[in-house]
Amino acid sequence: MNTVIKTPASTKAKPVAQKDDAMNFQKELINSNYLDLAKAHGEGRKVAATFVPGNLNELLMCFNLARSLPETNALQNGLRKKSGKFIMDAERDGHSEDVCTYVKSDLGSMMGGEIGPTGDPLPRPDILLLSYTGCFTFMKWFELIRHKYGCETVMLHVPYQGEGRIQPNMREYVVKQLKETVIPTLERVSGIKFDIDKLRAFMRESAKAEDDLVKVLQSAKNRPSPIDGYFGAVYYIGPIFTAFRGTPEATQYYRMLREEIDQRIRDGRGPVTPDGDMGEEKYRLVVEGPPNWTNFRDFWKMFYEEGAVVVSSTYAKVGGLYDFGFRHDPEHPLESLAEYCLGCYTNLNLPSRIDMICKYIDEYQADGLLINSIKSCNSFSAGQLLILREVEKRTGKPAAFIETDLVDPRYFSAANVKNRLESYFQMVKQKRTAALAGAH
Repeated sequence: MNTVIKTPASTKAKPVAQKDDAMNFQKELINSNYLDLAKAHGEGRKVAATFVPGNLNELLMCFNLARSLPETNALQNGLRKKSGKFIMDAERDGHSEDVCTYVKSDLGSMMGGEIGPTGDPLPRPDILLLSYTGCFTFMKWFELIRHKYGCETVMLHVPYQGEGRIQPNMREYVVKQLKETVIPTLERVSGIKFDIDKLRAFMRESAKAEDDLVKVLQSAKNRPSPIDGYFGAVYYIGPIFTAFRGTPEATQYYRMLREEIDQRIRDGRGPVTPDGDMGEEKYRLVVEGPPNWTNFRDFWKMFYEEGAVVVSSTYAKVGGLYDFGFRHDPEHPLESLAEYCLGCYTNLNLPSRIDMICKYIDEYQADGLLINSIKSCNSFSAGQLLILREVEKRTGKPAAFIETDLVDPRYFSAANVKNRLESYFQMVKQKRTAALAGAH
């Protein structure tokens, strides 16, 4: 069922984005976490700040900690057109143009008085938990936050999958840190004793939601695809990659979402876009790299107006590779947390990432690969030219680059992106025509 969100009467006439019930529920969940954060200190609760890749949500919930995610705060400010000013403020304060714009948006918003994206106050964190997974910038970011607030910091060092697999000693190393450093620190800061049975209960909920999320993402193997696995998927992954994995609300959300998608498959419908159901599916793409948040709706429109649907994306796996079989396991809770951190997309080496993209192109019957190269995101952008060349060579499918940024509106050139996309779709058409001619 589609519902339409009404805009306030005072705003100028602007097209109203169409959303499914699950999308509205997702928005409610994200907003409720900002409200939860605003009330936390008043209710005597401590606040943890942490990141999306490798986030230990189930563990943090064991200590009744409210969870703030700086990169989610930055992207939410980007979606709401607030990040541009924050970035300029951070640059005036001495931060380089080349620094990750999530960082500058976050630091700029702190300079403006700690107000969250929804307008609710964002509390100062009591503890910074850095479950570092594949991004050196996170370390520097938390150094700056620690310097500003003087709060306690605990780091979980996660080894890089240099050989393309998780070795037993890597898992043991992470578990040892959880037992000896992370859990004792969380106990001390929160004043709550760790209860492993609580962790097991949260993980049971996580596994249910993860099953449903995988079914939703893999529904894109259908023709037409009932979802967009990039623009649509950023909504789908929101609750599970942030403060809700392990909660009954997340289980409910993913069950509702799965039922909606199953119905779309039965009806033979394509994805829901902000302008309603997408028209005819003409191109099926795999996309590498994060989206642009400041112009998100305009960016998406350039795809669906051309009949292009993204059937799979690497960004939808940045907080966990569930479609390759990983589930949080209540029988082995600490080992499971270790595997989760070790297995995030940006912790994979380049050959693994190339294998993964080639597999998606094959299994989802995609026409090719599109890379959105992000100016200020090294953890994604490093090696993307190699990825492009290897994927083209191995699949015989065309690949192309577009360039934007995460939350800096200065680095989104609509005309440039549109021209490149149109050229790319033309290239896909020519390849298809040549393949058909060859077949005859």
